[in-house]
Amino acid sequence: MRGALAAALFAFASAAAASPDADVPIAKFSTAALGEEIPQGWEKAELPYGNRSEFRVVADGKSRVLQVRAQDSFGSLAFRLSAEAQKTPILEWRWKVDRVVEKADIETRPGEDFAARVYVAFDYPESELSMGDRAKLTIARAVEGFVPAAAICYVWDNKHPVGTSMWSPYFGRVRTVVVESGNERAGQWVAEKRDVEEDFIAAFGEQWRGKVPAISGVVVGNDTDQTGETVTASFGDFHLGPRK
Repeated sequence: MRGALAAALFAFASAAAASPDADVPIAKFSTAALGEEIPQGWEKAELPYGNRSEFRVVADGKSRVLQVRAQDSFGSLAFRLSAEAQKTPILEWRWKVDRVVEKADIETRPGEDFAARVYVAFDYPESELSMGDRAKLTIARAVEGFVPAAAICYVWDNKHPVGTSMWSPYFGRVRTVVVESGNERAGQWVAEKRDVEEDFIAAFGEQWRGKVPAISGVVVGNDTDQTGETVTASFGDFHLGPRK
């Protein structure tokens, strides 16, 4: 049931909340053991069918990073957390890809593959959903487990301009945001910084008028199960903290 795959990655329970002036603890790849498949604190988030991507903590210069290789496959690692978006909205990370997914087209279901992606899940209350959306969630959860109702997906795309934002063709409350695009910076480490509270308001503002829901998880990975291509993504440590 790939229509719920993006949101099905976030089977998260609440963890420790952050204080207003402190970063939210996210387990570091830089301190994990070399060769480790699933760093401590992270967990696999996979579909119940198809090929699985390969995960490994590897050395990159003097650093240790997570490497994800997709070969006609899908794969993600998830980290549970519970954080107030108003207090700790700034998500920072660095990533690298060896190449983009050439045949990808994120506007279509058959082309929705990514060389690298980072999901941020929110505890969007079901009471705010339409009856139709609640019914879809009920079905998705029966198949995949807990499925939150809203997420932002930051991606390294092949062709859309940086800043492009659209709804996932598979799940109506997953907002895809292109933060890198093309092969120009392939093979290089690129640092990212996003205000997830602002991104949530930009994506869901017309549907959501209250306080931005808590951030419930961060998920990293890539996928080429639609296009059958082979790509490798690497991720450095993630930091979630207050505005400074």
